[in-house]
Amino acid sequence: MIKDGKNTRKHTDKRKLFSELTGIPQLPGVYLFRDKKGKVLYVGKAKNLRNRLRSYTQKLEGDPRKTKMLFEIEDFSYIVTSSEYEALVLEANLIKQYKPPYNVILRDDKNYPYLRVTITEQWPKVEVVRRLKKDGNLYFGPYVPAQSMWEALSFIRKNFPVRTCKYNLNKKMRPCVQYQMKRCPAPCAGLIERDEYMKGVEEVVLFLKGKSSQLIGTLYEKMKKLSDQLKFEEAAVVRDQIKKIERIFSEQRVVSTNLNDMDIIGIYEKHGKISINVLFVRNGLLIGSKNYLIKNVIYDSEETLIHYVIEALYSRDTLLPPERVLVPALPEDLENISEWLKTNRKDYVQITTPQTEEEQNLMDMAYTNAKIYLKTKTDEIDNLLEELKDRLLICQTPQRIGAFDISTLFGSHSVGSFVYWENGVFIKEFYRHLKIKEIQGIDDYRAMKEAVLRVTMKFDTEEGVPKPDIILIDGGKGHLNASIKVIKDLGEKLNVFAIAKDPDRLIFSDGKEISLEDKRPSSLLLKKIRNEAHRFAISFHKKLRKKASFESLLEKIPGIGRKRRLTLLRYFGSIENIKNAQVEKIASLPGFTLKLAERVLQELKSS
Repeated sequence: MIKDGKNTRKHTDKRKLFSELTGIPQLPGVYLFRDKKGKVLYVGKAKNLRNRLRSYTQKLEGDPRKTKMLFEIEDFSYIVTSSEYEALVLEANLIKQYKPPYNVILRDDKNYPYLRVTITEQWPKVEVVRRLKKDGNLYFGPYVPAQSMWEALSFIRKNFPVRTCKYNLNKKMRPCVQYQMKRCPAPCAGLIERDEYMKGVEEVVLFLKGKSSQLIGTLYEKMKKLSDQLKFEEAAVVRDQIKKIERIFSEQRVVSTNLNDMDIIGIYEKHGKISINVLFVRNGLLIGSKNYLIKNVIYDSEETLIHYVIEALYSRDTLLPPERVLVPALPEDLENISEWLKTNRKDYVQITTPQTEEEQNLMDMAYTNAKIYLKTKTDEIDNLLEELKDRLLICQTPQRIGAFDISTLFGSHSVGSFVYWENGVFIKEFYRHLKIKEIQGIDDYRAMKEAVLRVTMKFDTEEGVPKPDIILIDGGKGHLNASIKVIKDLGEKLNVFAIAKDPDRLIFSDGKEISLEDKRPSSLLLKKIRNEAHRFAISFHKKLRKKASFESLLEKIPGIGRKRRLTLLRYFGSIENIKNAQVEKIASLPGFTLKLAERVLQELKSS
């Protein structure tokens, strides 16, 4: 619970800003540093706010990152909390909200994939998800890279009698081809009792948990029972299943039979860049590994850095904390961060350093991977960006690239897109898509001007994105000139280029062109960013067209106004789902009667 509100101070002298702090309470809380445009630069927590803020005027000479941040700060605010734990929770939420450049942000363009067994359903299924929900189902993962997950799912489909479809099984239907291939027992057609079906689900859970001996023991008993009943063909199927399971478990990388679920965090730093490698161990098996690269992070010690890494790693809803987290040194504020992880997992999480030789070997592996990743990515990206700098004839090596595109169909549902690339990865939190509002009909140049204006005017603001070093325009000379004029009118100084197609070529502001068909790394990068902007624009455009098509069909039905149309849209999601729905289900929705529901189905099926 927050005891005090926000308090903001401004000062032009940066050292004075943090020296005259007598009005700041000596209580726990969170503080935010902002630049001259109001953008949050850094979020920190403190046991004593006054002392913590005053420390920013001391020992700056040996810390260039902190010095650089200090001279960007124009004001700060703080929030007093009732405890250090509450400050930690608030700090994590604010970092997640603002993504400050001087905090640890583990940027990633993908979510972690998991396998979910939906045990809360009457007929559980196995499916792939990338978001964890507190829904009572079983989640297995994360699988990084995802190839091992697809291999596990393929094995489950071929060897365990459990459905993987997403059909609604509330009413019986004809079994699909999976039943004919003997990969599903067809609960949809009522061809299996639930108790028998759940035995297959239990086998899948044992397989995903890595309980090989228990699973194989269960299958041996099943095989013997079938054999005693003289069902030799069915017993032979189980026998083959046992052989396949034994083979797949023998091929898996067992790091320890003594370890259960554990994440191992290895950290390596050099020249201000920090490389992080996370090893995911589940049931003694190494199921995945993930690398991150961060820079310009402000921290006081290794313990502080580890605190921020743990906070960043588990603050997202795509990674569930395991039973243990292995780190090279115990993090700052160990008790509170352990309590915070416990609330995420709903169970105790132990943060510890290596205690055994096995654990030390895993930590050494994570450290080595982090070191190799830093060298590989740094060399690769540095060489790529230097090549790009030389080819584009610009003064400074670019680090951040933004790209615009427009999508329309005969002037209808015109949209603009903006994508953002930084140091080797696409940063999807900085993506923007927008409906073109001021242009009616076909006018690509004016549509591009509007898209560029609306995004560029918010660069480096709280609701905008960091200003890129290079702007790419998907289009030709006309699109480029329109964009350059908008940017100049805004008073921005940006390097702007266009990428034209057939053949792919880069167009400079003076009309000069260079080919991008030479397969050089810089050419491939520019085309990759252009293609991502195009993909993002097309996907948004198709979404608007689909929604419009959906709404236009419903608009023709007498008695279906905007409110009822939205009710159908939210509940069913597509015309096809409405056509296949039972009339009683439609009639049960707010604002519908049985007669109106019958009319909806009749009109849709006849259209």
